[in-house]
Amino acid sequence: MRDLDETDLAILQALMNDARRPWADIAETVDLSPPAVSDRVDRLQELGVIRRFTLDVDRSKLREGVPVLVTVEPGRDAVDDCREAFRAAEAVEHLFTTAEGDVVCYARIPDGDVRRWLARTVDDGVVADYEVTLLTGGEWTPSVGGTGFALTCAECSNTVTSEGTTARIGGEIHQFCCPSCEAQFEARYERFEAGASADAERPDS
Repeated sequence: MRDLDETDLAILQALMNDARRPWADIAETVDLSPPAVSDRVDRLQELGVIRRFTLDVDRSKLREGVPVLVTVEPGRDAVDDCREAFRAAEAVEHLFTTAEGDVVCYARIPDGDVRRWLARTVDDGVVADYEVTLLTGGEWTPSVGGTGFALTCAECSNTVTSEGTTARIGGEIHQFCCPSCEAQFEARYERFEAGASADAERPDS
């Protein structure tokens, strides 16, 4: 298990700026060979640091709509319902939840009528109150500066430090805070596999 180093951060920043940037370009920037960059990216994917490569579409070029920032105070016990409703709404481009339990979304409302849009998007009682801010523009400038690993032990959920271990179990990479947790996880996995095999071999009654 090694920490995320400056080279990893530089590779991540390059990919965040342009996920289609050739390995050779990134290799020149970080002073590695293209295969070495590819290996590092593969490892970052296995560790779950890179979850996927996606496409950042400027929806304002594809459809009309008034850009707004909507801050919603959900009704009692309605945070999850509110978040799910916004996640499914076509107009919503970015979605956040605050520490206070408010749900904030950036959306492009087709006719600019937020009240009517909310009524169509969420069920009655989900929204206790809301606030709307009209936007004139926006930028997304991702950065990995000052970032460190925050991996969680697959066995006990403690933070994995430089003393932790990495193991491929069941075809997947897992992180552990200590060898003891790795051994416990592997033993439980083996028992599970043995039980599954016994069930598969048991004749139908």
